[in-house]
Amino acid sequence: MYEIALSVNACARSNTRADVAWLISTSDANVPIGSQAIAITPGGGRIGNLLDSAFDSPLIETAQRKLATGRIITRKVTALESILSNIPEGTELKFALLHTGLIDGDFWQALVDKEALAVVAHIDGDEITRAEYFTSVSIVAAAPDIAELFNQNKSMIVDLGDRIVTIYHPVTTLALAGRGPIADAIAEFARALGWDVNVDIGNTNYAGLAARLSPMDAAIIMGHDVENSGKNLMLALESKAGYIGALGSNKMQEDRADWLAYRDVTDLSRVHGPAGFDIGAKTPEEIAISVLAEVISVLKGV
Repeated sequence: MYEIALSVNACARSNTRADVAWLISTSDANVPIGSQAIAITPGGGRIGNLLDSAFDSPLIETAQRKLATGRIITRKVTALESILSNIPEGTELKFALLHTGLIDGDFWQALVDKEALAVVAHIDGDEITRAEYFTSVSIVAAAPDIAELFNQNKSMIVDLGDRIVTIYHPVTTLALAGRGPIADAIAEFARALGWDVNVDIGNTNYAGLAARLSPMDAAIIMGHDVENSGKNLMLALESKAGYIGALGSNKMQEDRADWLAYRDVTDLSRVHGPAGFDIGAKTPEEIAISVLAEVISVLKGV
């Protein structure tokens, strides 16, 4: 859900309807629920990715009806959908479809800010009649069973019969710009930490990656091309990332700083460069460990 928050928040702020869908249950325990979501705009446009887009058509069809209430959509996986999604044919899936008008608009900003959230969808048959949300601050006002689930400090979806409770506890996102053995090692170790890792190897999508970063997230820039890495560093500085690291020699750091200064970007106090703790790292794996150790230290305020 966090990955579509920026776009959905923009729709909500402009009073443009968007319908958000996510998977809430499955008869196949191997299918992950809750972590992915899509937003459907009035023209049938789609933001995000949900189960490799295999089930977008029925979700878009329902969204285009512009119903006043949300919906619980139950579907058995067809042969074609099985091929597209790699989910066994006949598996029963249930999706929640909720339009932005059914929940307080501040919810979407809270998602942008990557707060821990509980969404409570009130159910009547296959209708979602209303929805409410709670943060780590307001959860004290929730029903005791909701508060108990939230305080387990993990993401989950629970069907309480008359309510579907979706709880999001965010993980650190790493937006990594670069390629090569060091980038590969950083990405591998960051995933092992349970982080959400997004890698831009072609210097083409970093603007979108950086725009979604929050204070609990990290941006790491590398590359030998001063202009491309300078642009990415500028994007990282414009973000809310809690950690910004720039790999490369001292000469590369100076060249990037000159490139940025020419464009009136002179405050580089947030940039850790060369990134990583000085542990005498030589191999890509050692460098990755030194960088990620620094990221953890900075994000935890140590």
